Amino acid sequence: MTKLVLLHKPGSPYDDEPDAVYDFPRAYLRAVEEAMGDWVIYYEPVKAGHRGYFAVARISRVIEKPGVPGRYLALIEPGSFLPFDVDVPRLAHGRPMERALSEPDGTPKRGGVVQSAVRRLPEDEFAAIVNVGLPEDLEEIEARRYDPARSEVDEPAAAFERPVVERLMRRPYRDVAFRRRVRAAYGYRCAMSGLRLRNGGGRPEVQAAHIRPVLHGGSDAVRNGLALSGTLHWMFDRGLISVAEDCETILVSRNKVPDEVANRLIRPGCRLLLPSDPRDAPHPNNLRWHRENVFGQGIDGSDLPWG
Repeated sequence: MTKLVLLHKPGSPYDDEPDAVYDFPRAYLRAVEEAMGDWVIYYEPVKAGHRGYFAVARISRVIEKPGVPGRYLALIEPGSFLPFDVDVPRLAHGRPMERALSEPDGTPKRGGVVQSAVRRLPEDEFAAIVNVGLPEDLEEIEARRYDPARSEVDEPAAAFERPVVERLMRRPYRDVAFRRRVRAAYGYRCAMSGLRLRNGGGRPEVQAAHIRPVLHGGSDAVRNGLALSGTLHWMFDRGLISVAEDCETILVSRNKVPDEVANRLIRPGCRLLLPSDPRDAPHPNNLRWHRENVFGQGIDGSDLPWG
């Protein structure tokens, strides 16, 4: 197996959905086939944006693109995609993170392999990039984020170096990474109430909700998340509220949610608050799944707190 870097440009004309599928030409088929079952890192080229290396995922299999001779699709293993906590620039101290992109003197190359959409990535470089984008102690960073007194009093945890790939698959670690990115994308505001509440210690009260649960094929992409208050998160998971086909109008199950409750909890106009970066906006396919599989289904009105 082989690890890869995959170039992804926002607004690409190809059928790229980083958490689901990567569209590529025949020229890269051998390299991508070698990577089946292994991990890849997504990279946004300089001319397309500023993110650099921005996410990790694992390829499950490769198929021919239906109806398009000479193009192929790398299918991403469900539940493997994870955005980096911080985007990783292509240069570290003026030198490329990938040795293949360096001249003998360490300066960046121009043209050639730099422009390749698919690049093989040695294990040590994969680990180095992931360790910057997703720090090993991310869970501890989050735990201490709003509790400075804890860092002063608690004894430091014993050092334990967990293998990178093992860390990427741990659900508690992934939950922390997902929560941090989703809440930041929405500016720590609830997407449905518009409120940005913090407790006495400055900790945001807003939660990160998966639109399509991981157990039902959803990913940890920001586009599969909504920042919601605790009550609205509960209502969303139980199908009492959802988002319409326009990806902005908030839907309410009016036969189960009294108007006075909806009016108190949801922002005027029932319009979803969207992230400032459109790349983080909820994906229409995820919202459609929620409407068709969760909204208005499976909850007995007698069990509702206002029933």
